[in-house]
Amino acid sequence: MKARLLVVDDDPMMLELLVTRLELAGYAVATARDGLEALRRVHEYRPHGVILDINMPRLDGFGVLEQMNTARWPVLVLTARNQTPDVQRAISLGARDFLSKPFKDNQLLLRVARLLRKTGAGTDAVVI
Repeated sequence: MKARLLVVDDDPMMLELLVTRLELAGYAVATARDGLEALRRVHEYRPHGVILDINMPRLDGFGVLEQMNTARWPVLVLTARNQTPDVQRAISLGARDFLSKPFKDNQLLLRVARLLRKTGAGTDAVVI
């Protein structure tokens, strides 16, 4: 069974990059372009994990973390906001990991694998 990921980012090019890279690694991927759509999609898609940007329209990533059950849907925050207060706030709101943009593909895949390993999600994905 492929592990399901929900990728949330308002940048279409970043979404395309993340979806392509994660699908090539063997994950099933759905997307959302803002925080409100993310909250809706998480209930529809029931992902094993969420990759979440912070800077988004309508509802930012911090707002998503405040409203989402992060115990049920573990979150990797992937954002250009990498100041210590941002990292601390994301973790305090339930994010399990934090990765700054720009990132290397292998960093992303290792962090996603670790995020999913903690959930016990079955996956055929490989880190390339």
